[in-house]
Amino acid sequence: MLEIDGSMLEGGGQLLRISVALSAVTGTPIRVISIRAKRQNPGLRAQHLNAVEAVAKLVNAKTEGLSLGSQEITFNPGPMRARDIEVDVGTAGSTSLILQAIMPGMTFAETPTSIVVKGGTNNPMAPPTDFLEKVLLPTLGKMGIYASLELIRRGFYPRGQGIVKMSVKPATVSPIILTEFGGIGRISGLAYSSRLPQHIAERMVSAAKSSLLRAGYSNVLIDQEMLQPGNPRCAVNPGCGVILVAELSSGGIISGGALGAIGKPAEEVGNEAAYVLVEQLKSHAPVDKHLGDQLVVWMGLAKGSSVIRVSELTLHTLTCIEVVQRLTKARFTVEGERGSSATITCQGIGFQKNVSQAA
Repeated sequence: MLEIDGSMLEGGGQLLRISVALSAVTGTPIRVISIRAKRQNPGLRAQHLNAVEAVAKLVNAKTEGLSLGSQEITFNPGPMRARDIEVDVGTAGSTSLILQAIMPGMTFAETPTSIVVKGGTNNPMAPPTDFLEKVLLPTLGKMGIYASLELIRRGFYPRGQGIVKMSVKPATVSPIILTEFGGIGRISGLAYSSRLPQHIAERMVSAAKSSLLRAGYSNVLIDQEMLQPGNPRCAVNPGCGVILVAELSSGGIISGGALGAIGKPAEEVGNEAAYVLVEQLKSHAPVDKHLGDQLVVWMGLAKGSSVIRVSELTLHTLTCIEVVQRLTKARFTVEGERGSSATITCQGIGFQKNVSQAA
C-alpha cells in the first residue's frame, strides 16, 4: 500500500482527489494521511467524501476512514466495473471536482459509463461546469478522450442542488503537444444568471466587452443565459457569473471567469472575468493556469511524450505533478518558475486497461 502525505505542497483536497483517481485506474492501494492539513478546516468535507465514494463505487474499492472530518483514509481498488453512478453532495460543494476525480476511472472502464452529480455547478473555490464544457473537455478531445457534459440545472451557494451529467466512452489516452500560442481566432463567452433581473446579465456583458475593447480585443461574442423559476435549468438560489474563452489558432483555449456575490456589482463581475483572460493572454502560452494542473493526470497516463506551455505555473500544478509521478512512475520536467509561464514535459506510461481486469 502506497502512502501519500496529504500535507505536501498545496496540501488541499486536490491531492486527495488525484490520488484516489489514479489509485482506481492503476489498481494501486493507497493510504492518504494528513488530508487537507493546510486548510483551516482540515479533513474530509462533504464534496471530498462524495468524490471518494463515487470513485469507490466505480472500482468496487474497499475503503476505511470515510467520514466527515477524517484526516486519513485507505483506498483499495477492486475490479473496475462500468456502471452508471449518482452522487448528491448535499451542499453547494463543487460538482466539477467530483467529475474530475472519477473521469479517469470512467475513461478506462470496459464500456461507456455515466455519472449524475447534484451540488454546486458554479462554486467560487472550483472551476465551474462551464469551464469543463468549454475548455477541459475540448482539450481532452485532442488526447482521444470522448466525454460529454450536460448541465441539467445550475446550482449556486448556499443550497446548491445543481445537476450535471457526464458520459464517458472508453479510450486510450494520446499525448498532447500545446506549446505554440498562434493567433487569437475569436473570443466568446457566456453570462449566466438565475432568479435575477435581466439587466444583471446585460451589465456583466457590457462591462466585459468594454474591458476587452480597452485591451485591444474587439471581436467578442458573449451569449446570455437568464433563467427564471419555471425553467428547469434555473437554480434554486439566485446567482450569476461570466466565463470568457479565447480560442487560439494553435488549438489552445484560454479562459477567464468570475462569479457574482451579494453586494458585488454586475460590472465588477464582467471586468474581473475580462481581466483574468487578458492577463493570461499576455503570457502568450496556449494552456491556461487552471487547465494546466488538470492536464497533468492525463499526460501521465498517455502513451508517449506530452509537452504543454502554461500561462502560469501554480502550486496546484506542482502538487499534481508530484502525485502523478508517485502513482504512475511517469517522468516530468518543468522549465520555468512558479507564478510565471512554464513548459511542462511528461513521458507518459501509456496506460491500458488490464484485459483480465475488464473481463
